[in-house]
Order: sequence, then structure tokens, then C-alpha cells
Amino acid sequence: MPELMAGIRALGFDLDGTLIDTAPDLTDAINTMLEVIGQRPLTEACIRRLIGKGVEHLVLRSLTASLGHEPSNAAYLANALAQFRATYGQHFFRRSQVYPGALIALQSLTQAAMPLCCVTNKESTLALPLLEAAGIGRYLAFTLCPEQPPERKPSPTLLLAACARLCVKPHEMLYVGDSVIDIRAARAAGCRVAAVNYGYDDAHFDAKADAVIGSLTELVITSTASARVT
Repeated sequence: MPELMAGIRALGFDLDGTLIDTAPDLTDAINTMLEVIGQRPLTEACIRRLIGKGVEHLVLRSLTASLGHEPSNAAYLANALAQFRATYGQHFFRRSQVYPGALIALQSLTQAAMPLCCVTNKESTLALPLLEAAGIGRYLAFTLCPEQPPERKPSPTLLLAACARLCVKPHEMLYVGDSVIDIRAARAAGCRVAAVNYGYDDAHFDAKADAVIGSLTELVITSTASARVT
């Protein structure tokens, strides 16, 4: 797939389900929250399907799955959200793991002078310390997180901001994610997009990514091959 990296001058990465498997710690935090408010726990498989649209969405959907209906009490939801943040903020990298190949890919791309960044729907107070705890923050020029709900993917807002900060045109950045949300955001921004096949959303197979990859190390291989071709 040398053509995947042809003309690419920067890479952006999604976080949850792409760089780090965060589902184990998210599951623990959600189930601790549910236990505190007296609701039944959920399986990790269930919670994996809810990851990707931000903390508020994860908590709301988890409550809905546990209760059997969407909570209508705003104070109840706010309390659950506060409980989740307090728990997850203390244990965000206890059972989570960097995906195999991710660290090697980031190191190799950095050594090749390829600018890298992270664009995630995870809020900054959780995303930034997670990346540092995982030991991969050092390879990223910056991480962009939504300050307001309208900035969340599939909005192209953060991807366009990332391109501007990296001084590249949208078509010169490859965005890598695990979900249809990531693909839609990249398409809306005008970026090329690759989907990993190991994340939390397999809908990307029908969403027409430019490529589907099984490891981030494939980006290093295609980058090297593209450099030889050009």
C-alpha cells in the first residue's frame, strides 16, 4: 500500500481503540459508578461498543444499558458522570495497554521526521495524562481534545485545526482511527484515512476508508515504500 502514504506529510491518530486499548479501565470505572448508584454492572464487551463519542455519551449509554431505559433525571445523570470521572481519573492506565506495534510505529515515524499528533473525543483532563502514563505522549507534537460538544468527531473541526498547527493541507494528513466516526471526520476535513481492524467499531469496513490495517507498523512499511517510489 505505498499509495496510502504518497504525498502524506503528517499523521493524526485517534486514541481509544487505535493507540491504546482503554476498554478494561473504562469498564472498571463504569461498573464502579453503576455499583455506587445501585445499578447492575455491564460486560466489557458491551462497554466496548459504547466507546468513541466522549465521556458523556459513554456514561449515558451505559446507564441506559444498565437501567433498560434512558435516564430522564438530569441531576441523576450529572452525579453518575461525576462519579465516573472521579474513578476513571485515578485508574486510567491500570489495565489498559498500548496496542502491539503502536509504540514501534510511533518511534519509527518520529525517527523518520514524520510529524505526529493525536485527535480524540476524550476530554483533555483524561487524554493527556493517559498518553503520558502510557509512555507515548512524547512522540506526539500535540493532542487535540474537544472543549465543546460541537467539536467532537465526526465534526472535522479538530482535524482541520491539527492540519493548521502542522502547517499541512488536509489532503497531506493521514488520519488513523478505529470507527466510522473517525472516517466521517476525516472525509469531512478532506484528510486521507486508514482504519485499524482491532478497535471497538467494525462498521469502518463498510465506511470506505482508504485502507484497513492490522497494525500501526504497516504505516511505517508503506511510508518507507512510498519514499522509495517518490
